[in-house]
Amino acid sequence: MFMIEYPLVHHGHHFGHVVHAFCNVQMLLTNGITLIGDYSAYQELLKIVLNLEECVMTSSEEAVITIAELIQKGASGARADNTKSMKAAIIDWITLKGQTLIPHIPRNVKTGTKVKLHSGQLQVAGDQWPLFLYADYSDDTDDPWNGLLHSGLLVSAYRHVFTLPSSVDQEPKAMWSGNARIQLFSQTDLVMDSEQFCNSILELLEDPDETDEVDQLMGWWNHFFPQIILLV
Repeated sequence: MFMIEYPLVHHGHHFGHVVHAFCNVQMLLTNGITLIGDYSAYQELLKIVLNLEECVMTSSEEAVITIAELIQKGASGARADNTKSMKAAIIDWITLKGQTLIPHIPRNVKTGTKVKLHSGQLQVAGDQWPLFLYADYSDDTDDPWNGLLHSGLLVSAYRHVFTLPSSVDQEPKAMWSGNARIQLFSQTDLVMDSEQFCNSILELLEDPDETDEVDQLMGWWNHFFPQIILLV
């Protein structure tokens, strides 16, 4: 095989970081060669891993599986790294200085929705989008696009992951009297189907019927980050 383990894991980390956090790499390689499924993600992977397609086409089935596993390892690691680094940061973002997150969950509470979510008895469906995706953390039932993916929390998360975590601290924190109303979720599947959640957003953004709204959304985000270049 013309590539060694470390570069493939490294490239997989970058792919998972900036292209697709929940991609099944082996399926992507198989479908990409046969032009089936998410061909755009396959093209992005080819840009990141030079000569990947040639290697896949000329290698044994066992070698292709190994390649996919190494890239998958990197992509999964990227998702885990981002999740771990943001867990504590998110609490700081939604909690006023000197205060605790309200309402807290008493240690002696054994029942209720929050406890069931924590234990895995209750799971939020991936297509039930939380309010923190929207500007002012409020959705518009008459206009689903109004404020969608415009929240300050998403901007903070983007700064944390793609620029520097310290850049978030340069922004004034929102003054939310009821900050616990924002329905945060864990990346663990015990609380929410994160993969379905991610894919449902991608499906909307890639829907040809939503092109005008997506262009306006991209314009809004480019206003915040006009000079950020993600290097392969």
